[in-house]
Amino acid sequence: MAPQRFHEQFEHIRRSLPDVPLTMGPDESAGYFYEKGVVLVRDGEEARFVEDAVRTHFTETRGLVPDHVRRLGPQAGRTGVTRIRVGDPDGAEDTVPHALRAVRGAEDRRGRRLAGRNHVVHIAVNACPGDEPVPVARTEPANPGAAEDSYDPATAVGVLVVDTGLVHDHRSYPLLAHTTGDAQLTETDDDGVLHQYVGHGTFIAGVLAAVAPNTDITVRGTLNDAGAVLESEFGALLFEAVDRDGWPDIISLSAGTPSPDADGLIGLDGFLRELRDQRTLLVAAAGNNGSDTPFWPAAYAALPEYADCVLSVGALRADGASGACFTNHGPWVRVHAPGERLTSALTGFTTPVPYVYQHSTYDSCRFGADYPCTCRYPRHTGVLSEGRESTGGKPDQVMFDGLAQWSGTSFATPVAAGLVAARMSAYRERDPRAAAAGLLAAAGERAEVRGAQVPALRPPTWRPVAAVVPAVPA
Repeated sequence: MAPQRFHEQFEHIRRSLPDVPLTMGPDESAGYFYEKGVVLVRDGEEARFVEDAVRTHFTETRGLVPDHVRRLGPQAGRTGVTRIRVGDPDGAEDTVPHALRAVRGAEDRRGRRLAGRNHVVHIAVNACPGDEPVPVARTEPANPGAAEDSYDPATAVGVLVVDTGLVHDHRSYPLLAHTTGDAQLTETDDDGVLHQYVGHGTFIAGVLAAVAPNTDITVRGTLNDAGAVLESEFGALLFEAVDRDGWPDIISLSAGTPSPDADGLIGLDGFLRELRDQRTLLVAAAGNNGSDTPFWPAAYAALPEYADCVLSVGALRADGASGACFTNHGPWVRVHAPGERLTSALTGFTTPVPYVYQHSTYDSCRFGADYPCTCRYPRHTGVLSEGRESTGGKPDQVMFDGLAQWSGTSFATPVAAGLVAARMSAYRERDPRAAAAGLLAAAGERAEVRGAQVPALRPPTWRPVAAVVPAVPA
């Protein structure tokens, strides 16, 4: 059942990237999206080698003409990567798996991966959402609530949120009064209905500001385009985000892609190498696939050379006792924080705005959990699921009037980032990596996630939330 929402989102993301032929893999389990007929390589000698090796293999064994294998465009600046076409992208067959096999022997001899898929990197509530936002009355408090620390521009911790942009009236929400950054490009459609995932970056900033009020938060709309971008472009966009204002203390990133590759994403090699040489801490979401497949860049936290500069974050369920049904898990996830049914700002407070649900809820948890999770409650029927046997009916519409309740590792991430920033303020710690290490060392709390006891961070102002399960008619 779990891939259903993934397939629904595939169509949504494909429409947002109309000029890119996309496919999904590795099989019907639909673990990730990637560019069809193209592999990603490091520019220079490795690109020449891969191009020649794949061309020779394909012309000898698959009958392709030599021009079907060629480099596409110049080196992408500091990222140092380029794309190689390895077949006809309009053809029925995806040739990427064959191309990767053609260079596998050389990779074994050289001791490093030479080519990889050009994944679609997406916000971590996008390709496999934890859920969609639920309206919350203005009288409801934020959860996590605002910590007692006050904002001091002279000592504030600098946090960069790389996500969707800020909604136009975000400053109407008191916790975001001094948050700056990019505006959301388009908030509503022609009928005045919120686009899917509008407010994602605003919600994250609100969570972060609640946990750590003494922060200068900048939100960059790097993922405004339906929250999805090709891996080949993502590294350059991250460089652009940090170059605008300088490397911050903390980057909160609720985006990535699953990949079984054990050494990360070729498209992020350049950015991660520069990150390693800075003092910045990258706090990254573990993803919402309910899987132990590494989700990158969060999974860089498990690689020794990046262990001190990347903190990967999974999500606890609403009662905080164990992992949320949707959270990715495994030894590469360093810590878990509340990420189910959090409350923060989706819009400002100036004008109520309608939203139409894109996905339907399920009769049972799509990941097999036995608690009242967000897969099932609150009930709604979505546009992308219309016509499916298990749902049917008209899609449900709600009105947002400021606050929302939302779930995903996307939102556990700013909880963890906020706790690191709060520790920096409390201990006057200037090194965010040392603050993260100190936070983890001092965290004696644990939670049960898929049978394992794992480190857990629960902010003092966070309140456990009970799911409201509708009564069954007699």
